[in-house]
Amino acid sequence: MSDKHLSTQFDSELSSISTRVLEMGGLVESQVAQAMYALNHFSAETATQVLAIEERVNAMEVEIDADLSAIIARRQPTARDLRLLIAVSKTIGNLERVGDEAARIARTVQRLINTGVFSRLRLPTGDVSFESDLAIASLRKALDAFARLDAVQALEVIKGDNQIDQEFDGLMRKLITYMMEDPRTISASIDLVFVAKAIERVGDHAKNLAEQIIYIVKGTDVRHHSMESVESVALNR
Repeated sequence: MSDKHLSTQFDSELSSISTRVLEMGGLVESQVAQAMYALNHFSAETATQVLAIEERVNAMEVEIDADLSAIIARRQPTARDLRLLIAVSKTIGNLERVGDEAARIARTVQRLINTGVFSRLRLPTGDVSFESDLAIASLRKALDAFARLDAVQALEVIKGDNQIDQEFDGLMRKLITYMMEDPRTISASIDLVFVAKAIERVGDHAKNLAEQIIYIVKGTDVRHHSMESVESVALNR
């Protein structure tokens, strides 16, 4: 078999893997959006659907990971191809954890529905929704950067994570005020804290995905680097 034919096969396998990662990413993005719909509309049915999707996400992670291992063993890739496969392995791990956070929100919604307390209290669900909009947008941008292998767009995702963190901190202060002013809100507020933290973690995973994209494109691991250093790598300064 010619080297050209082997190279074509390998490129096809890489393309297939990338397509499935994007499919998995779209699935978890939808999962987070549905989890927030379940919270905002107090929908037990939607919460159940989110938990059902979790099983599909977990299965996709296992399948893609197995295929990655097979490709590495069979092709013994080097340089950028190996970086891509390693980064993909970490990426699907992050996507699976995004699915876990969506499932955590769905379970919280189920618990709130069962207690019936949440629907009788005035709590800042609008602030949680705004935080989730930011996190979902960050995840979507990271997936788009993965599809394009765009280090500059990945850098924008990393920069945007700070805004999600600020929204989370502001929401925590507001919830603490609610609990101090009305002890009846304590239980539901604590549940909302867990939801807000899950959303903040979605943003963190989008940031992690963006860091892997820069690693693929530039060959430099920018985790735990200063923003100035990450910018320098992504923008070739």
